[in-house]
Parts: sequence; C-alpha cells; structure tokens
Amino acid sequence: MKIFVIGGKAKSGKNTFGEFLKEELKDYGYKPCVMHITEPLYAYARNYFSWNEKEDKKPREFLQKMGTDIIKNKLGKKDFLLNRLFEDIEILETFFDAFIIVDARMIDEFKNIKKRYNDVTTIKLERHNYKDELTEEEKNHITENEIDKYDEFDYVIENKDLLTLKEQAMELVRNEEKEEF
Repeated sequence: MKIFVIGGKAKSGKNTFGEFLKEELKDYGYKPCVMHITEPLYAYARNYFSWNEKEDKKPREFLQKMGTDIIKNKLGKKDFLLNRLFEDIEILETFFDAFIIVDARMIDEFKNIKKRYNDVTTIKLERHNYKDELTEEEKNHITENEIDKYDEFDYVIENKDLLTLKEQAMELVRNEEKEEF
C-alpha cells in the first residue's frame, strides 16, 4: 500500500494536485483513494451547522476553531483526526491500494503517518505570490504556519499553473515507480 501525504497552505493546490496524482496512479494500475484528514470537521460543518459546500466558501474559521481550539486543546484529543484517518484507511484498504491525503498541515500529521505506514511519500505544495482571501487571524493560525517548520518532505513542488502541476504529478509517480524496482 502506498500513501501520499500532501501538505501546503490555503489555496496552494493540494486538492488539485491530489486529483492529478490519482489519475496518474490509475495509469500505473493502482486503485487510488483521495482522503482528507479534516473530513470529520467537514462532516460536523455539513451535518450540524448547515454548511453547504456547493454554495458556501470553505468554513476555515470553523475548521480551525473546531479542530485546534476545541478538539485538540479543550478536549485534549490531540490525535483525534489522525486516528479517524487511520481507521478509514484500515477499512478502505480492502478496496484501494494507494491513498492520497490532500490536507496535511501539522508536523505531527506527517510524522505519525510516516511512523504508522511503510511506504509514505510526503509532498509540500507552495504557491508563491498568490493572494488568498484569508483574514489575518486565519493566516496566523498554527494550521497555516506550522508546515513551514517541517523540513523532511520527499518533494517540494511549486504550483505555477495547472499544466505544470499535472506534469509534476506525472513525474513524481514515475520517480516513485522507479524506486520500487
């Protein structure tokens, strides 16, 4: 089983790159699955707070508050999201042989995934000179900045445009497949 962990700041292209990786892995015969560490937070937003992902922009303030302030800090459930991810992988590995996690942001997420699984590739996406729509508080949140303190990525990819991003996904999978043999 292969695991790809993609991290980056808001709007760096993590989901897009994950989809490109998924398509490339299919071409190599894999059955890939795209996953989000934060899926339980999105489920809370959808199911209990009437967030509609088709109509509303991402509820970043809610995600940051719920994930960090309440779950990790107030309730002391530091590994809640990772444990849920690990459970989902355990259930889904019957159907998939490659998992692409597209929203890692914290150092412990990268480290714990690498500790738990043997074949893990970590990727940092950067998008320089991009104007996001985050508030100053959102930009200064730990989930936007801690990734800058982690320096053990297997790949650092600059998101310049969609075509280049797709080519980089193709090259990454080629490189990973060469290392397998």
